[in-house]
Amino acid sequence: MRVLLPVVLLLALLVWGCAREKLILPPAANASVVRSGNQRLIVTPETALVGRVVKVNLAGRFVVLNYPGGRLPALEQRLSLYRQGLKVGEVRIAGPQYDDNTVADVVEGEAALGDAARSQ
Repeated sequence: MRVLLPVVLLLALLVWGCAREKLILPPAANASVVRSGNQRLIVTPETALVGRVVKVNLAGRFVVLNYPGGRLPALEQRLSLYRQGLKVGEVRIAGPQYDDNTVADVVEGEAALGDAARSQ
């Protein structure tokens, strides 16, 4: 009798879990969604490089960018700087690159600590 009760509870949980409706979550905000003919969703995550300004040199007009994922932009690549969703400047990757950090020259606008650097 002691063994029968846990087995019955386990079976009830399995039946309840399989029988209820499955929850469908909306796609992530940074993903593109494609609907095909049979209504299946294909979700593709955004792969753009996004870095943060961790050091600013106003006199030299350069910044140090940090990319926590380890993937760094190419040399001479131009990136836009965003602060609270608004574009505030533009930088060009100049190097050197070390670990997760790289140096970029401020080409246009301004830069401040915490600005996001994204490809255009």
